[in-house]
Amino acid sequence: MSVTTRWWWLRHAPVINHGGRIYGRLDVDCDTADPAPFRALAAVLPAAPVWLATPLRRTGQTLAALLAARGAGAVAPILEPELMEQDFGAWQGLTHAEVNHRRGAEAHRFWVSPATECPEGGESFAGVVARVAAAVTRLSARHAGREVVAVAHGGVIRAALAQALDLDPETALRFCVDNLSLTRIDHIVPGEGGPASWRVESVNVLR
Repeated sequence: MSVTTRWWWLRHAPVINHGGRIYGRLDVDCDTADPAPFRALAAVLPAAPVWLATPLRRTGQTLAALLAARGAGAVAPILEPELMEQDFGAWQGLTHAEVNHRRGAEAHRFWVSPATECPEGGESFAGVVARVAAAVTRLSARHAGREVVAVAHGGVIRAALAQALDLDPETALRFCVDNLSLTRIDHIVPGEGGPASWRVESVNVLR
């Protein structure tokens, strides 16, 4: 009999007061003031999942608002550093114009091929894909057969889709992943043995 682990990927609520700056792994707050989207999400998410978040507080704030909409008590999620947003290194806190000024002629190359170019002191999106794939494989084995709700980041959810669909990182960047959208992916281990497979149920669903 096959074992299916159901991943519910939720991108955190919109970041506030970032001034158009690249925040990446900066620990910025998000806007959870409107209860309506959280009530809608609470109505469709599983009753007793494994809760995952990242050490960045915008995922924890999103989860707290979601639990409040469910009328549930506080939950201590499993914090997964490997599911954190892309590290933009020295670019974090800068505007795109400031990055372009700093890089000069090199700026154009990053925006044309963002999947493989690496900011100084940071990581490329291709690196994010590899990091997230390893984490999802590990977590799928650890929580096999469970419902997993992961409150994460846009780049991380694109990386999870790249793994599930066997996409190159550049192609995966074409996905739109909105704040407070759900993406559903199943990890399936066949009962007769053999390699696991993936099934994408939905992408970027807004409630």
